[in-house]
Amino acid sequence: MDRLAKMKPEPRKPLAKKAAPQMNTYIHVRWLHEFADEPIDLWTEIDADRYEVRKLEFFRDGRVGYAGPEGDALGTRLGIEPIPPLNEIVADRQFVPEEVAKEAFEERWSTRR
Repeated sequence: MDRLAKMKPEPRKPLAKKAAPQMNTYIHVRWLHEFADEPIDLWTEIDADRYEVRKLEFFRDGRVGYAGPEGDALGTRLGIEPIPPLNEIVADRQFVPEEVAKEAFEERWSTRR
């Protein structure tokens, strides 16, 4: 025990700070158009790199298309390019985008089938 007490302690190395995990974001975009076969409401979960993770497409006639890790319906597919920021989406007047809470997205996601 005496030997341990006389040993000079090693200086502590600072702990490396872990980057905070980046959370996904959720957007709702109303698409203002008159096309019968195109969706009018788009709900999308976007990862930190702005790629779609899950997507819902609501049509005028009540159909709901979706795409995500477990499959897809009605021809809905996840995009292959990152989603632009909302300020770029809003620049196109046919789109009315808004960021929404995860809970709002999940509520709609649960009704997709």
